[in-house]
Amino acid sequence: MASYIPVPFADVGKASNDLLGKDFPVGQTKFEVKSVAPGGVTFNVLGNQDNKSGAINGELKTKYVDFKNGLTVTEAWTTGNVLTTQIELENKVAKGLKFDVTAGFLPSEGKKNAKVGVQYKQLGFNSRAYVDLFKGPTFTSDVVVGRDGFLVGGDVAYDVSAAKVSRFAAAAGYTTPEYSVALHAQNSFKIFSASYYHRINADLEAGGKAVWDAKAEKGAKTPVALEVGAKFYLDRDAFVKAKVNNAGVLGLGYTQAIRKGVKVSIAGLFDTTKLDQPAHKLGLSFVFEA
Repeated sequence: MASYIPVPFADVGKASNDLLGKDFPVGQTKFEVKSVAPGGVTFNVLGNQDNKSGAINGELKTKYVDFKNGLTVTEAWTTGNVLTTQIELENKVAKGLKFDVTAGFLPSEGKKNAKVGVQYKQLGFNSRAYVDLFKGPTFTSDVVVGRDGFLVGGDVAYDVSAAKVSRFAAAAGYTTPEYSVALHAQNSFKIFSASYYHRINADLEAGGKAVWDAKAEKGAKTPVALEVGAKFYLDRDAFVKAKVNNAGVLGLGYTQAIRKGVKVSIAGLFDTTKLDQPAHKLGLSFVFEA
């Protein structure tokens, strides 16, 4: 465990976040198609319809990877007419060093954005820095160091035009192949959270997360938000998920691989304190891969 590259700051606690958040397509119907062309270009078409408003949103994304030269080019076009291009160059200037340029454009309103970043990772160290050229400009940087399963990191954003720190955060954790724990202090140390993930055996996973908002209104009945969940594999092609929070909202999900490249997920959120009221949400997701 001594020699490993720690995860980026944004992925500290990812195992528990995925367990409690993924495979619950509630409140919408999602449709996703993934395919790879003979030349190595990946196509991804994503669409979703909001069950309440009926609004439909979609995205067409293409991704080209040149492994020999460490080059990745990703382009996306949404139904909102937002165009995005991302160019990544990795391990060419130096091992572990990646350059990233992302640009977006909204032709109908003339809005544009651009972000330039660099990431450097080695054994026991993972750091990233980005400059948002049109928002601020804002400089954002994070770093994570780790050894023997332990890791600690920090994140800070600096508004250049205002000459002040606009956001900062910190995290610490411990990871093994069977379980992991993480502590976060986010939103300039106003929101604190603790999470855990445990792979109990090959078929069963469990996890939980507690969040405390230091700025929550005094006297609130539930100042700490608590959520726990589990994932159970019925077989190699199907699993069920369940989660519940301290507000009494129960989440249930079922995912089935119908055949190779075809996956369906059905999920619902049920307010157990209002079972006789229309306070529940259902959702459906289809994923096709070729």
